[in-house]
Amino acid sequence: MLFARVRNYLAEEEWTFAPHERAAMPGSPASPSHPLGRQLAYAGIGVLVGITGGLGNALISVNLTTLQGSLGLDPGEIAWLPTAYVMTNVSINLLMIKFRQQYGLRPFTIIFLTLYALLTFAHLFVRDFASAIAVRAASGMAGAALSSLCLYYMMQALPAKWRLKGLVLGIGIPQCAIPLARLFSPDLLAMSQWRALYLFELGLAMLSLAAVSLLRLPPTERKPAFEPMDFVTFALWGGSVALFAAVLGEGRIVWWTSTPWIGWALVAAIPMFAAALAIEHNRANPLLNTRWLGSADIVRFAIVTIMARIVLSEQTYGAVGLLTVLGQNNDQMQTLFAIILIASVAGVAASAITLNVEKLTHPIMLSIGLVAIAAYADSYSTNLTRAPELYLTQAVIAFSATFFLGPALLFGMSRALQQGAGHVISFIALFGIVNSIGGLGGSALLGTYQTIAEKAHSAAIVQSISPTDPMVMARITAGGSAVGRVLGDSALRNAQGAALLSQTATREANVLAYNDTFRLVAVLAALTTVYLALLLMRRSYRERRAARLETVR
Repeated sequence: MLFARVRNYLAEEEWTFAPHERAAMPGSPASPSHPLGRQLAYAGIGVLVGITGGLGNALISVNLTTLQGSLGLDPGEIAWLPTAYVMTNVSINLLMIKFRQQYGLRPFTIIFLTLYALLTFAHLFVRDFASAIAVRAASGMAGAALSSLCLYYMMQALPAKWRLKGLVLGIGIPQCAIPLARLFSPDLLAMSQWRALYLFELGLAMLSLAAVSLLRLPPTERKPAFEPMDFVTFALWGGSVALFAAVLGEGRIVWWTSTPWIGWALVAAIPMFAAALAIEHNRANPLLNTRWLGSADIVRFAIVTIMARIVLSEQTYGAVGLLTVLGQNNDQMQTLFAIILIASVAGVAASAITLNVEKLTHPIMLSIGLVAIAAYADSYSTNLTRAPELYLTQAVIAFSATFFLGPALLFGMSRALQQGAGHVISFIALFGIVNSIGGLGGSALLGTYQTIAEKAHSAAIVQSISPTDPMVMARITAGGSAVGRVLGDSALRNAQGAALLSQTATREANVLAYNDTFRLVAVLAALTTVYLALLLMRRSYRERRAARLETVR
């Protein structure tokens, strides 16, 4: 009896669709017209599910320092929490797409949302490092489903002629989770340390589960999808991508050349990745269409998207890192985070409103160009720089981060659909990798560059300091006099003064290193913008040439 009730609860509804309302491909919902009230409900649920999925990792990522103290972990260990989430999240969509195609949307929605809620509940009972990693990794797999649900619900919220705008909104909403998490997570931590974060995430998961249970997505068309070799490919592909994510997430913290497991991880990942591609290259019905993924258009798309994710790390790593080095805490950056959130929402809205499927490259180029300008402006920071000086530039970068994402997704998706629905899985796999691995790679690149630059600047500053220099001696004396009331010994006062001078030198070296990092971002963004401009010019030239030849004929 119980089994029958569960089966009925998970079963798809019977719904007869007109030809123009049928799903674009098996596994995606149909596109019937909805009354205004239902559209608003779909929109509300889409926002709820998208924010829930985005906050799942954002609440951890933006509070690593606090969680490190609460859980008694070192920097290398705490970094495994967001890294483990990405390791499983990035490739699970390969199987989720086929699950939707074979079993339908209703089982997919309920099963994975229930699993996500249960895993979030399990967080409350985490007691040690190993269990925390296991739960985060499992949450990464379950959380991937929420991104797809956000897309589908937002597409149902708009009329049929605007469904692509709904897709842009659906991909952009989860990106607003990081500034949102920075805004209110300090208050949650003040209530009950790390447990408050998980309780809040659990509450959102339960609300999402209730909402999607009450308002179903239109059913999809189903077909047999899984093949035995799919699981072999997934094991090789998912394993290799997870190892790459682990290397990028941990490399700059434990340092690339000082930790043997990084080398062994790459030794394992590269052959696994190559084996997955070799298997798929020779399959009749591949999970990954290697010939299409290797085409010039898709390779260019991957390069540009990876570069975009790298330069957009200027905000998450660069600006926040600089302000932290200068002694700013979350309370002093609340206005900055509020501005970033508003700019992120504005970027999502502007991307949907201005969407033009004939000119998808232009918003991507504009976004990366704006990052180049903003990063160059940030490169003139000093030790007096505070959050208000970064309001404008960080708002520009936040706007760009969400403005480019929807057109980038549509650019690849349109080319996948032109080749057939089977290519969509290949594109989703590529898009997940270039975004997730690109984000980790951006932080890894900028973090490594900043560390090396800081050591170089620190060595240069120390070499220029001479203990016999009267100005240096005066600075040491002034630093020691600040503790004169508690230290009577002159030697101890001088030692304290020298330590304060050393701290100042380190701070200055860090500021200079962050400025170098901002300039690196500006150069990379400028080069990517120029590359896109050249591609547009070449395409325009070919179109004009083809038009002239057609006229001659």
